[in-house]
Parts: sequence; structure tokens; C-alpha cells
Amino acid sequence: MRHELRITEIFYSLQGEARTVGWPTVFVRLTGCPLRCRYCDTAYAFQGGERMACATILDKVGAYVPRFVTVTGGEPLAQPAVLPLLEGLCDRGYEVSLETSGALSTEGVDPRVSVVLDLKTPGSGESPRNLYTTLDRLRRTDQVKFVITSVGDYEWAREAVEKYDLTTRCEVLFSPVHEGLEARALADWILRDRLPVRFQIQLHKVLWGDARGR
Repeated sequence: MRHELRITEIFYSLQGEARTVGWPTVFVRLTGCPLRCRYCDTAYAFQGGERMACATILDKVGAYVPRFVTVTGGEPLAQPAVLPLLEGLCDRGYEVSLETSGALSTEGVDPRVSVVLDLKTPGSGESPRNLYTTLDRLRRTDQVKFVITSVGDYEWAREAVEKYDLTTRCEVLFSPVHEGLEARALADWILRDRLPVRFQIQLHKVLWGDARGR
């Protein structure tokens, strides 16, 4: 575990979204991201950070004695050394998830990791960067997330779910952009269309707003 990564923060909080929402979780936030989504709420992770050996990261995570660990960013897969980190976390018996965009390949990610793939909608400004071949690696333990900013995003996401047959391959999450789309509107659209997706609101934003480390 001699590999090094640039880390913005390691913190303990409640998981705010995806399948393990509400569970106490250790978050390892990596620094850097090649994307610039219009609604990004972690721009502070684009630069800076501290270089940290994987062994040190594992020790810091272990100090919380967690069950769940989420590796996030930024964009974790922009740093190749994240792959041995994910393997090391799995080896320690944690239930590990990886939050990544749809723009980078997930090839090489430990199969024990639950990948939460954020497929970028047009409202993000980064949908042309989606790497659709990544969908071929989806497993039942993975999740695909769509952040919805408008009715146009919703229609685009609904078509993508159908085109790539996503709901038969993994869990699909639809989330309204925080303070940008009325959550009730998205809920009504999903129910109207009887779409077999999970509606989610970012729990951590409800509890703590934009506070870092929460």
C-alpha cells in the first residue's frame, strides 16, 4: 500500500444518498475532477488537498470503526491509485461504494465495490463527456444516478433509462438538483410515468446545508 493519493478530506457523517442513505459512513474525498458541472457543490475539491499514502488513509478510516465507506470526489477515478485503495478497503471488510461520474472508465475497480455512476444530464453541461461503454460493466450491486435540473433533463434521463435498459441491470436513482428544482415536481413526474426508479433527496443537504465535512 505504498501508493499515494491527493485527499481533500476524510470525515464521518450520515450517507446522504444512494442505497445506504441514512447509515453512518466514512467518506474519503479525493482531490481533482476533469468535469465542471454547473451545479457542482464540491468545487473546493478541484484543487489543493494533501498527498497521503494509501496505508495512512486506511488507518484514518479504520479509526472510525465503520461498516460503510464511500470514496468520492472530485472524481476519484482521475487518480489511478484509487484502485489499490478500493481493494484495500474491501480487504478490511468494509462495505465500500465509489461515487464517480459517467465520464471515466470503471475498468479495474474491485468487483466488491458498489459503483454509484452519475450519468450526466444535459443540465450539468457535461453530458457530452458520458462514456456509455461504462454501462456495459454495470452489475446488480451498482447504481446509476441522474441529477435532474429541469423537465428536459427528466425526459432525457427517462429515455436513457429505456435505451440502455438500466432498471433491469441495476438500481436507478433520480435526484432533483438541490435548490434548483422543486423536489415535488420530480416526484410527480416519476409517479405520472410509473417509472421504476428510486426518487431521492440529498439527506445531508436537508440536515446541514452546504457545510463541508457533513
